Amino acid sequence: MAEAGVRTTCPYCGVGCGLRGEATADRSLRITPDHQHPANQGRICSKGAALGETTGLEGRLLHPAIGDRAVSWRRAIDHVARRFKRTIDKHGPDSVAFYVSGQLLTEDYYAANKLMKGFIGSGNIDTNSRLCMASAVAAHTQAFGGDYVPGCYEDIDLADLVVMSGHNAAWTHPVLYRRMEAARARGQRHVVIDPRRTETADAADIHLPLAPQTDVRLWNGLLADLIRRGAADRIWIADHVAGFDTVLASLAAADQSHSAIAADCGVDEDLLRRFYTLFAETPRTVSLFSMGANQSAQGVAKGLAILNAHLATGRIGKPGACPFSITGQPNAMGGREVGGLASTLAAHMGFTDENSDRVKRFWSSPTIARNPGLKAVDMFEAIHDGRIKAVWIMATNPVVSLPNATRVREALRRCPLVVVSDCMAETDTTAFAHVKLPALAWGEKDGTVTNSERRISRQRALFPAPGLARADWKIIADVAQAMGHIDAFAWRNAADIFREYARLTAYENTGRLLDLSSLIGLTDAGYETLEPTQWPMRAGRGVARLFADGRFSTPDGRARMIAVEPKGPADPVNLRYPLSLNTGRIRDQWHTMTRTALAPGLSRHIPEPYVEIHPLDAAPAGIVDGRLTCVETSRGEAVVVARVSDRQRRGSIFMPMHWTDAFAPSGRANTTTSGAVDPISGQPEFKHTPARVYGYRETWAGFYISRAPVSTPADIPVIWRRIPQASAHLHEFAGRGSAGEREQLARIVLKGASGECLRFEDAAAQSRREAWIVDGRLERIFFTGARLPPREWLVAAFQEETVSDETRRFLLHGRAPGGRLDTSPIVCACACVTTQAILAAIGSGARTLDAVGDATRAGVTCGSCRPALQQMINATQPEEKRDAA
Repeated sequence: MAEAGVRTTCPYCGVGCGLRGEATADRSLRITPDHQHPANQGRICSKGAALGETTGLEGRLLHPAIGDRAVSWRRAIDHVARRFKRTIDKHGPDSVAFYVSGQLLTEDYYAANKLMKGFIGSGNIDTNSRLCMASAVAAHTQAFGGDYVPGCYEDIDLADLVVMSGHNAAWTHPVLYRRMEAARARGQRHVVIDPRRTETADAADIHLPLAPQTDVRLWNGLLADLIRRGAADRIWIADHVAGFDTVLASLAAADQSHSAIAADCGVDEDLLRRFYTLFAETPRTVSLFSMGANQSAQGVAKGLAILNAHLATGRIGKPGACPFSITGQPNAMGGREVGGLASTLAAHMGFTDENSDRVKRFWSSPTIARNPGLKAVDMFEAIHDGRIKAVWIMATNPVVSLPNATRVREALRRCPLVVVSDCMAETDTTAFAHVKLPALAWGEKDGTVTNSERRISRQRALFPAPGLARADWKIIADVAQAMGHIDAFAWRNAADIFREYARLTAYENTGRLLDLSSLIGLTDAGYETLEPTQWPMRAGRGVARLFADGRFSTPDGRARMIAVEPKGPADPVNLRYPLSLNTGRIRDQWHTMTRTALAPGLSRHIPEPYVEIHPLDAAPAGIVDGRLTCVETSRGEAVVVARVSDRQRRGSIFMPMHWTDAFAPSGRANTTTSGAVDPISGQPEFKHTPARVYGYRETWAGFYISRAPVSTPADIPVIWRRIPQASAHLHEFAGRGSAGEREQLARIVLKGASGECLRFEDAAAQSRREAWIVDGRLERIFFTGARLPPREWLVAAFQEETVSDETRRFLLHGRAPGGRLDTSPIVCACACVTTQAILAAIGSGARTLDAVGDATRAGVTCGSCRPALQQMINATQPEEKRDAA
């Protein structure tokens, strides 16, 4: 039976899942997985499943604005073009910059890169993908002669061993992880290299909780062990690899004994030996590396060390055997293809005079960038010191996502012209915009994206453009034409841009693997029906694995093994900052929450920012689980909830990076992160910043529930968090001030309150409780005091169309009458299943994932919670039965 809905592609991680969307006139949307798409094969994750809740117009930017004034498109375009042109004429092309995003479609990326590099003549266009996979790009280029991911998802299915390095796949790429779960059922084994005991690590055969920045030491030790065992493929090396002898000499200069490596990496020697043996004895090995490896001042070295192990054993270009860099964004790969990085020109061409001349001829452009531009961190430093005087930020939120975020705010505050194209009206970054340009959101866009296995897929529009919003490529083309470049940007639609990009990949191509020449003649109708297609293409078909013939994209056709030496952290811990701060993602949120926070269910699993800390680090600092905790570095401070857990390596702490001014202004992780970058890739260090922790020691706390969200109270030093709920917004407050501070807060959040007020106050207990009812519906609740009730029942009361008599009687108690309320944490976001409900099902005899799913519906929709469910099942079984589970 044919599947219903428009086929499109998920806008979240680099897996690139195919989806089907059925839209209605009121912009509601039913999302189902596309069973025909080869990336996900009918699977979906919690974020993808909730996309239908994110397509409303709440908070959307729907008209151009200059300052606070809405203006016409013509005026906005003319203003941006004139200001950019004036800046270039006065200060030169390097005085302007574009900062773009893996959320852009390939056609958008292409238009932005063409304008900046070919018509402005500067390399100053970089992307937020610099923050997630630039180190892998540099490692690929050095080793293979180009930025080529050699493997495909089928290799993960076929592998007998998957090594995940700095990759919590169960949370960051859940659909891909479910493919690995299926492979495990037939005997595939997993090794996880991660300082944290994540859900992925829990399920692995071997977990190596290595010390910060010891990855190179670990992988160099593996290579030395392989050579010592005779597991290096000397014949393959002789035929296909250069640099082996240099690497061999470099390894010989250090103690490569298991005991020395284990001591340096801070891991158990027996576990290390088991990993090395497993790798040596398993020809079909895939090494998945992601943010934990890339986001480092040693990111390129880590990538090269992983590639060296595969090149030395010939495990590349073969079914089930490859090094595999997994991208974090839906179109990080597409941006790499068309030149979205400051370090590349276009179509996988680097900055040489020959390539610059070639691209200039193809574009018939008046100028061309001859040198790489400023990478992301350096770009914002140049904005800060005044070298860049105009910046255009597209589809990203650098004020939150870049490291040392306070300095990024200062940079944008100083910049004479900040233009922001976005679909959302209010973000931490649009707050600094002089010009705001309304862009289309997912569900309205039309174009292509490329996933981690080099597969091009279509994103298709499910809704018409709302308000005055336009496609990003169209906004860029309009500005380019207003700057005088009429013919070069006269595209009719996204298909025109795709065909031009395909022609560029083929233009004077004498060896570049990125070649889409078979798609040059694609008609508009063919573009509309384009099936997911892998590049490179041979005889009209995509090639799954690169380098199967042992030929690489270097001048002599040989891959390069490059010696890399272990180094300590760029910024070592010290007496003042004795802990290592690691930041990353959580399961159900995405980047800076501008989309996922619109789906309240995605805030159920982890509702607010936290710091995870080992009990032996927490106790001396007076840190108590569940209490507010300060995380301080030399860059800044965050206040978040403590999670005391032995899942965190001692000496290290972890904070998620998603929260913003709109949801937890004191909980923004990147106000604390280091400004260190990899010297080659420019990728920032997010996995290690020296830090210290101490209790916040609040003297009062409270919460406010309302149908409409409130902004951070100004001029009151309170710790504030907003948590979206199904029919309301929950705001949590805490402070260290006097009763006057609480009264001031109450006046702000209750301003304009009307209707019937139920009120209780106990001055001696410093307790105040108010509930406001308007036209029979609960409108606001405000509680402060030393003892506060759970929030769940009160939040649920906002779903009543008319407040019942029973609810009215118990509102100020904050608790439902009768049985005990289940306030345990949510595990399954899709079905809103709590820990308590799952444990009850397990206690009643549900001892398998399927049985728990049948009893509770947990894990049956998207499966993202299945690793957590399995942990709970294992924890209730005798030790000898856990492996069988």
